[in-house]
Amino acid sequence: MTRLAVPKTYKLYIGGKFPRSESGRVYEVASASGSFLANAAQASRKDARDAVVAARAAVGGWSGTTAYNRGQVLYRIAELLEGRRAQFVSEVADAEGVTTAAATAQVDTAIDRWVWYAGWADKYAQVAGNGNPVAGPYFNISVPEPTGVVAVIAPQDSSLLGFVSALAPALVAGNTVVIVASQSMPLPAISLSEVLATSDVPGGVVNILTGSPAEIAPWLASHADVNAIDLVGAGDLDWVALQIDAAETLKRVLAPENGPDAAMPALSRITAFTETKTVWHTKGLL
Repeated sequence: MTRLAVPKTYKLYIGGKFPRSESGRVYEVASASGSFLANAAQASRKDARDAVVAARAAVGGWSGTTAYNRGQVLYRIAELLEGRRAQFVSEVADAEGVTTAAATAQVDTAIDRWVWYAGWADKYAQVAGNGNPVAGPYFNISVPEPTGVVAVIAPQDSSLLGFVSALAPALVAGNTVVIVASQSMPLPAISLSEVLATSDVPGGVVNILTGSPAEIAPWLASHADVNAIDLVGAGDLDWVALQIDAAETLKRVLAPENGPDAAMPALSRITAFTETKTVWHTKGLL
């Protein structure tokens, strides 16, 4: 007997939980060949606001962990992703219409990028910080600190690798993230949320929205409780207007990037979401 199809409806990932969109909206996700894969939640303005609230509540705990511990948590994501490698290869192949070999290479690279950024967690501060020369009996030390809540528009032409490449560096320094997945290829990103939920990542540190970036991005760019926004995947949007919206609340902004090299691993992607604190301290009493 032929089994009935059981179409899946994927939900959002906010505050460590999997809520439906408050609007009740969903949209169909198709494979590269046009066949139906699943339904995905279509996030609304209210969902974006809820995600920002969850991210803000998680800032203190995540930024307060030791850099070494954050590195361990990020490495654990790589371990779990490795354990579900076959699933992600299948999802990437279906979403992007690439061969199994190409999908495998993409998943392996995504795993490697989690490991690469995990390794920087307790090292980037030594590279980005500085002991500054001053005239006088003082120590003058500059250290990078997380900027807070970071909104990210993930690359829209990549189902997994671009998503990971934009998400991981924002987490390294202790920021929390609200990220909008690829609208047409969201399933690997949603499956990654299941990995995050079963890893050591505290709820609210990563919040994943699916749906239309054109609808969600303006609310994130103008939200006063978002400290920075990465527009890496916003090339097809009116990103100049998004920059203007962000400027009104003094957000740090990263401009869109295009092509296969978008969001390539770099120390600069970590430090883009940090603020430098400079401390003076006397060398001794006179």
